[in-house]
Amino acid sequence: MNFQELIYKRQSCRSYDAARAVEAEKLDAILEAARFAPSACNGQPYHITVCHGESARAVARATMGMGMNKFAADAPVMLVVSEEAYVKSAAVGSRVKNNDYRSIDIGIVTAYITAAATEQGLSTCILGWLDDQKIRTICGLSHPVRLVITLGYAKAEDPLRTKKRKAADELFTVKG
Repeated sequence: MNFQELIYKRQSCRSYDAARAVEAEKLDAILEAARFAPSACNGQPYHITVCHGESARAVARATMGMGMNKFAADAPVMLVVSEEAYVKSAAVGSRVKNNDYRSIDIGIVTAYITAAATEQGLSTCILGWLDDQKIRTICGLSHPVRLVITLGYAKAEDPLRTKKRKAADELFTVKG
């Protein structure tokens, strides 16, 4: 699959096949893609905790507050993305330029993860609705949890949906 095909195929999955496990080699390929994601000063100010089994179910429950993300219960893998400290050069740049490079870097690694998963025939959903303290306890983390990515196979009857996006003229300005 080329990149254009990949971007049209990737979607947020809300219907996982709970009986179908993610193969280790596919998960390894996804994590290897994440390892090579660019980041400010190559600092990679994040940590990814891979949760299977009961830990995945516990993390899923910690994303379901107020009735949200019920589908997460069926995802066999949960990738918990937590924020880590900056490397010194990125910390200085962040202060001088008043820019949150960590959040940018977490967004980039998340895009790499979701694209690599799609390439592997897997589905993902990026969750920002979560209980940080519960997930920190489950995963033994001391830094803030920023995102959880559900990972697994979509159910066979989960169709590819039509993408709803802003028009190009609303998103882009070209200056000559």
